[in-house]
Amino acid sequence: MRRVLRPGRWLARRVPAARRVRLGRRQVFVLPSRAGLALGAALVPMLLVAINYQNSLAYALVFLLVSLALVALLHTWRNLLGVELRAASAEATHAGQSACFRVILDADGPRPAIGLGWPGARRALADIPTGGETTVPLLLSAPRRGWLRAPRLRVETRFPLGLWVAWSWVDLRQRALVYPAPADGPPPIGQGGGEGDVPGRPAGEGLDDFRGLRQYQPADGLRRLDWKAYARGQGLRVKDFAAQSGGERLLDLRQMSGTLEERLSQLCKGVLSLSEAGVAFELRLAEQRLGPASGPAHRKACLRALALYGLGEGA
Repeated sequence: MRRVLRPGRWLARRVPAARRVRLGRRQVFVLPSRAGLALGAALVPMLLVAINYQNSLAYALVFLLVSLALVALLHTWRNLLGVELRAASAEATHAGQSACFRVILDADGPRPAIGLGWPGARRALADIPTGGETTVPLLLSAPRRGWLRAPRLRVETRFPLGLWVAWSWVDLRQRALVYPAPADGPPPIGQGGGEGDVPGRPAGEGLDDFRGLRQYQPADGLRRLDWKAYARGQGLRVKDFAAQSGGERLLDLRQMSGTLEERLSQLCKGVLSLSEAGVAFELRLAEQRLGPASGPAHRKACLRALALYGLGEGA
């Protein structure tokens, strides 16, 4: 008994997932469009009339239309054959908004009217110029935080007459990072140091007293890396200094109220507000601590930590 493949598995074997896909003969499929089916339905009675009345002009008209349909079939198939699709960078967004994925189209010659779109969405049309490439932005709804993985992308063409549709489904392994949606209202910002700290005691990170070594975080500067520890095979370690408490701003998950998603939204609001104001702050997520620091790199690292909190890097 032959093994029956599901459509998804069959498609995955026929068009494997990759960051770069060039459509070959085995990856391009052709079917008649609605206009093509209507033409075919109209040709049948026209042929019957030509046979019944033995009219040479009717025969010529039928054979001419059939020839045009067959030539259009070849041109439609060749318009998609050899098109290369490459995954470009995807912009991060917030939950409830749309993520923008970019797809680069390239070919060895001009290819007009190439359509791209997600399942159930309206397709965007693009033309590949002679000796060049074009980038097509595609929007995909991002309902929740974490990694948003793009589904298989439908690429098609109906050029030149619209009687046939050549199509394929490609998986470019694209994903976009979705941050929590920022909460409404003022940002919940506290003083640095956390609970139980006494003014004047060391709290947070600063430049006063050496406190020891800790694991490297994406927001840490390179100047504080302990290269000697790295040379001894201890991994990336950062020199930790203690500063006097009371100056930095603190965003702590434990100090927020509501569900986990509501607390992450409040922290997201605080990260955006403090980053816009250029104020140094520290973000605490359970055992994970980022900062105190400021700048675009620290903002990006904090938003990434909020997006992946409790989900893992591969979520």
